[in-house]
Amino acid sequence: MTLPSATVSPSPNYGERRGGLRPSLIVIHYTAMTSCAAARARLCDPAAEVSAHWLISATGEVEALVPEEMRAWHAGAGSWRGQDDVNSRSVGVELVNTGAQPFPEPQMAALEAMLAGTCARWGIGPADVIGHSDMAPGRKTDPGARFDWRRLALAGLSVWPKLGEPGDLRADLLAFGYPEAAPDVLLGAFRLRFRPWACGPLDDTDRAMAAGLAEAAPLDGPARRA
Repeated sequence: MTLPSATVSPSPNYGERRGGLRPSLIVIHYTAMTSCAAARARLCDPAAEVSAHWLISATGEVEALVPEEMRAWHAGAGSWRGQDDVNSRSVGVELVNTGAQPFPEPQMAALEAMLAGTCARWGIGPADVIGHSDMAPGRKTDPGARFDWRRLALAGLSVWPKLGEPGDLRADLLAFGYPEAAPDVLLGAFRLRFRPWACGPLDDTDRAMAAGLAEAAPLDGPARRA
């Protein structure tokens, strides 16, 4: 895949990455807004103090808002694989969607092309393409239940678990990268991404999928070394 031509819509809302960090994650969001123009206006408004590196419309137009080497303000409080200040460690992607609609084909195709380029530039692996809800469980829900994570995994741009031997869901999710949270919050974040149709108490399918996620985590990640 090649990155589609992108419109440059500079946002003033960024700074230097702290501590000499470089991107090692990609965090996917939805805008929770109905139009690309409204999302762009907010992401470029100095008073809003929020931004992302990329904005992708429902029809697949890609806009570059912040240079990838800089620290955009998109992630907020949270952590992944035991490390916080996710803004300094990540590239943020905003998809124009309220969270209630499917993500259209042109938007997903543009996202795949953008992800392929960014992953190649920074050496980011599929397990480190995550959702806002993954790094901030219980606080955030984007990109939500309608987002097609399995499609990204089939393209080698994210992960989808094989079923493993059912074990300790909490331990396996922490090994994959999720932060510490109450058991029900962790289960909710996991299901939102991998089993959005599931309901009821924790079951063996949850445990088996979580075991598969633990196996998909990079072997040199902090959570796997701990």
